Amino acid sequence: MKFEFYNPTHLIFGAGTLSQLGEIAQKHGKKVLIVTGGGSVKRSGVFDRAVASLKSAGVAVAECTDIEPNPRITSVARGADIARKEGCDVVIAIGGGSTMDASKMIAAATLYDGDPWNLIGHGQDNWVIPTRALPIITVPTLAATGSEMNKGAVISNDESKVKSFVQANCLFPKVALVDPELTLTVPKDQTAYGVCDIITHVTEGYFSGIDGTPIQDRFAEGVIISAIEWGQKAVADGSDIEARTQVQWASVVALNGWVQAGTNYAPPVHMIEHALSAHHNITHGAGLAVLNPAYMRFVAKARPDRFAQFARRIFGLSGVDKDDLTLAMAGIDKFEDFLRSIGCPTRLSEFGIDDALFSQYAEDAVLVVHDENGHLPGRPPLSKADIVTVLKSAL
Repeated sequence: MKFEFYNPTHLIFGAGTLSQLGEIAQKHGKKVLIVTGGGSVKRSGVFDRAVASLKSAGVAVAECTDIEPNPRITSVARGADIARKEGCDVVIAIGGGSTMDASKMIAAATLYDGDPWNLIGHGQDNWVIPTRALPIITVPTLAATGSEMNKGAVISNDESKVKSFVQANCLFPKVALVDPELTLTVPKDQTAYGVCDIITHVTEGYFSGIDGTPIQDRFAEGVIISAIEWGQKAVADGSDIEARTQVQWASVVALNGWVQAGTNYAPPVHMIEHALSAHHNITHGAGLAVLNPAYMRFVAKARPDRFAQFARRIFGLSGVDKDDLTLAMAGIDKFEDFLRSIGCPTRLSEFGIDDALFSQYAEDAVLVVHDENGHLPGRPPLSKADIVTVLKSAL
């Protein structure tokens, strides 16, 4: 096991920390671009509280609103134009993963003269990995993607129906201001989809990573067990601040690089879901809820011992009188039962999606991330035909 770990983001975590936003921002610039989504941060009063904190610290404010749930490259370009015209020197994301991802790319696109789609990998020869970006501050209002404390961003192109990503050190937020109080108004369905996203970040490394990582295994299992326990409570009672806090912390650690360190992490489920939601604009976490169990059932046949371990350690299932594959499948069934219990979809038919474009989804899933054989990395790697098989099993 050989690896490097680097995460320079300054994390400030805890209920009530939003009040520190102005003090934090004024250390990085004089005028901020606040990036928001569909308006919930204004209806909840979070936006006004953030602006009040900024103005009290002498920081000027400009706005970029209406970032889509699957953020579009056109919104990135729009945000960069605003930042340039307004003379902004800091970008603050207040919202969920889509808002944070868009903000990262706005911060990079503001300092880039070309088409911002060049900064996103989509199979092109001239992929320009960004090396510069305005300082970024993330203020998540949803526990899900973990984008608040990592260097990745996922962006969609509505014209080409491609949803893809970039990772670059300049996209690490300078500060992640994580206040669980901001998630108290998140609806049940979005809370549930966020919990699924958190768990999927962890299970992908757990099932697709290399052998010989027992410490990372226990980190991963702890996050999954906690996300299940506290996620159920957060869905049942959105005002439960303890549940919201634990789920928010799970979101941070699930994808800030620590759980995956040394595992040779691969994200096959995310790549398939990106292809799906690029065409259908479904909520990311909801798509993962359908695809992750289907993927798990397909690959469990290649690593039944690993999935049997998941069944024992996560759900406490006994392996007495069961072979590893039988136990593995029982554990996956329990996981799918959990997803249903919190209100997640578990079949593509629930979105009205049929098999008409399965071959296209498979092509898109390996557009950027693939091995020398054109397969989606994982254990085992998935051919395009394998991806279609996974999708069919999710109908």
